[in-house]
Amino acid sequence: MNDRLPKGVHAAQARATEAGFPLSCEPGVGRFLAALAAGVPPGGRVLEIGTGVGVGTAWLVHGIDGRQDIELISVELDPATAAIARRGDWPRYVTLRQGNVLDLFDQLGTFDLIFADAQGGKWERLDRTIGALRPGGMVVVDDMTPPVWLDDLHRRKTAEVRAQLFSHADLVAAELAEASGMILATRRRG
Repeated sequence: MNDRLPKGVHAAQARATEAGFPLSCEPGVGRFLAALAAGVPPGGRVLEIGTGVGVGTAWLVHGIDGRQDIELISVELDPATAAIARRGDWPRYVTLRQGNVLDLFDQLGTFDLIFADAQGGKWERLDRTIGALRPGGMVVVDDMTPPVWLDDLHRRKTAEVRAQLFSHADLVAAELAEASGMILATRRRG
């Protein structure tokens, strides 16, 4: 399967393997992210919460594919993991930030596409992530139906995320049974 992966994704997965990082973006989720990133409007902005070693970032870059009118910001909490992601060969429009996204939201602005793949911004303060969506903007969360390793905390937190996304008056949401389960929610225009 790796020989069919985009070059940047293959390189990011190699970094993950070398570092023993087990939490990388799954190919099914990555392909979905790439498809959404391909449709980001001119002058658009993309935010990834939880860079990890950069596999999800590489999928987003694959979807953007050479456009220079888009800004992609990825935020990773863990300094050591962020340092591994920085080893990637990223286009100029990619900015990798290290820190807690919950502390950075006020500086980051608004986005057309957000991939919330970390506890901060997904399990904790999802309202801040939703608040950072532009009208027509989309947020994707994954790991909503993980396999048997699911514990009670994960069950409770995914139920809270699901409830927030499906009950929010400004969002239209759909659940997708790909990989570990995703929810896509779009902010209504107007």
